Parts: sequence; structure tokens; C-alpha cells
Amino acid sequence: MSTAVAKKQNTEVSTSLDDAFFEMAGAGSSFAPEEMTMPFIRIAQQMSPQLNKNKPEYIKGLGAGDIFNNLTGEFWDGAEGLEVVACAELTKYIEWIPVERGGGFVGELHPNDPAIRNARREGNKEILPSGNELVKADHFYVLYKSASGTWNPAVLDMKITALKVSRRWKSQINLQEMVHPRTGEVQRAPIFYNIWKITTVEETNRSDQSYSNYAVSLLGRVSDTMLFQKAVGLYLSVQKGEIKATAPEDRVSSSSSAGNDDIPF
Repeated sequence: MSTAVAKKQNTEVSTSLDDAFFEMAGAGSSFAPEEMTMPFIRIAQQMSPQLNKNKPEYIKGLGAGDIFNNLTGEFWDGAEGLEVVACAELTKYIEWIPVERGGGFVGELHPNDPAIRNARREGNKEILPSGNELVKADHFYVLYKSASGTWNPAVLDMKITALKVSRRWKSQINLQEMVHPRTGEVQRAPIFYNIWKITTVEETNRSDQSYSNYAVSLLGRVSDTMLFQKAVGLYLSVQKGEIKATAPEDRVSSSSSAGNDDIPF
């Protein structure tokens, strides 16, 4: 059999199989939102378990300062970064048992919980009346561009020192305006109007120890219809409460990395 004939037959088989798969699209792969885990986009720090070969979270090839997906293991060089479309943002208030008492995730507090208002500042921490630690985190629900070029949902959470980056990003989003091409009317753009580049930069804490933090830059507006539709879908799902994301298993104590100083884990 000639090479040309073999290639033609392989192409025909592939096309036939593709057709068969499309006829069975979605079969057995649809699950309720509460049965699935929303991946988190994180920065690898020096003490992150993803850098430790002896930990189950280990990601081969990942380096400190790189950005990674905690579910798929996909990662990006911190200087090169990744592209995202922000689709929604929710501020979370998380209760943790302090490290000196064993550590551990307690639960998420409602924003109107009086315990939040009564939290007191101790050093770089917010302490609840119960004695547990309060961690504020801004959860950006995003679509990120994978290596294959597809746009997939994830949560990019910013807390501790990353909150200053979050405030700047929110301010940039709030300033975006769009002009109607026919009427000339100017309105504030929706959150999913633009594509952003997420990279990392090195910063230093009060103990003169270095760590990596986020940097956000604007790339340009969304121009692909399918990407727009996916962004709107994620936005609506978050607004309806269909998607909830918590990842207590991923939190690393600040004391394990930088002497109890501000580290954005």
C-alpha cells in the first residue's frame, strides 16, 4: 500500500470517528455543578507543595514565580504569563484556625456576618472574636487561554498582599468604556469586555524576604463571538449562584514561608 493511499484511509477513518463522536456529544459527561471542582489559578512560591517532589500536588517543571492550574497541572512562565477574560468577581471572607493551634479551614462567612465587623487587627492578621483568623479574598472567575488555544473557566483568587493588585485591577475594569458604533453612545463596558495578561513580579516583605505577586496588564477587547458567549455564560452562572468555589486544601500558611509576614497565599 502506497503512503498516499495509507494517509487517505487514515483521514477517512479519522473523519468517520469524529462524526461518530459528535453524534454522541455530551454522553455521560454532564455533571451537576456541585459535583465538580472549579480549578484555581495560583502562583508557585518557594514553599508551595507543587514544587516538592514528595508531595502529591507536585507539578514537574514548575518553578517558583510561575503560574499554575491546581486541577490540571498546566502552568505558565511567570514572566510570559497567561491571557484571561475576567467574567465575574466575588469577595470572600474565609475563617481559618491559626497555625499555632493546628491550622485548618473552618468555613466561609457571609459578608454581613457581625463577626467580620468585630475582627481585630493583630500584626498582619485579622482575628475574629472566636480567635480564628479571617482571610479576605477576591475571587475573579475567569476564562483562561490554554496551550491548545481553548478558553477554560477557573478562579483566580487574590488575597493578603495580592489584594492591592486586585484593587488596581478592579479600578482598571471600572474605567473601561465602550462607544456604540452607530449611535456614538458611551457606556461603561461589562467586566468581560477585555482580555488581560496575568504575569508575576518579585516583591519583598517587611522581613526582606522575596515572593512573587501578580501583575495585570490590558491586552485589548474581546473580538471573538464564541469567547464572548462563553464569558457571558460564566458571568450568568456566577450571578445565579450555580458556581461556587473554595479551595481550602490549597492554602499555605504564611508562617511556613516568610516568618509570619505578608505573603499572598
